[in-house]
Amino acid sequence: MKLNELEKNIGATKKRKIVGRGRGSGLGKTSGKGHKGQNARSGGGVRTVFEGGQTPLFRRLPKRGFKNDRFATTYAVINVSDLNRFENGTVVSPALLKEVGLVKNQLDGIKVLGNGNLEKKLTIQAHKFSKTAVEKIEKSGSKIEVM
Repeated sequence: MKLNELEKNIGATKKRKIVGRGRGSGLGKTSGKGHKGQNARSGGGVRTVFEGGQTPLFRRLPKRGFKNDRFATTYAVINVSDLNRFENGTVVSPALLKEVGLVKNQLDGIKVLGNGNLEKKLTIQAHKFSKTAVEKIEKSGSKIEVM
């Protein structure tokens, strides 16, 4: 296949609907908008969930419960196996993790999870550690510092 042999798939492009013309377009005079009214006006029409003045569904349904989304603490997550890229004796701080690119945003803190194994001796500073992460870090002879 060559660049000059490329063609669009059948049905990939359609002819534009010509509105407001005679001559068999089928969309002359009122251009398919009917006669007068809100929907015939430019910029007119109602939003998609409008139910003709009836109380909308989202207002008819009961609201229950509490959402903690705005107040929940979210941690930037990193695995134990990701820490193997550092050399022995390195102090792994949140600033270093951000500089290296392991963490984009610190969010409410950094949490270390226990996925994988750690083969280096490091000093790891983070806000939270999972139980398995603590076990694997201490097993490798590394130190933990909770911020």
